[in-house]
Amino acid sequence: MINGGHVILYSRDAEADRAFFRDVLDYPHVDAGGGWLIFKLPPAEIAVHPTDGPASQEFYLMCDDVEATVAELSARGVEFTQPVTDARWGRLTRFRLPGGGEVGMYEPRHERATDL
Repeated sequence: MINGGHVILYSRDAEADRAFFRDVLDYPHVDAGGGWLIFKLPPAEIAVHPTDGPASQEFYLMCDDVEATVAELSARGVEFTQPVTDARWGRLTRFRLPGGGEVGMYEPRHERATDL
């Protein structure tokens, strides 16, 4: 049966974004050849949200303490594009990748499926 998932982030500067995940976030990785790095992600969840618009996908990283994580990543030069805000389901923010994309990050208030 299915034993994993593979997330793809498209980037205008894939090399810079790979270096970000490797050097700033310190994610373990394998080299699939030619510098094509594939990163081990922390435990992940998937949720399906309703929409009346076009189907789309979003990618969020989760953390235990959003304020502490923002402070740590800011000290490493990460640019946050949204202040920490409160939502019913957690405290969230967004940061910019070197290639121009953005990634969401949040501290969940809900029970985490990764704890199952």
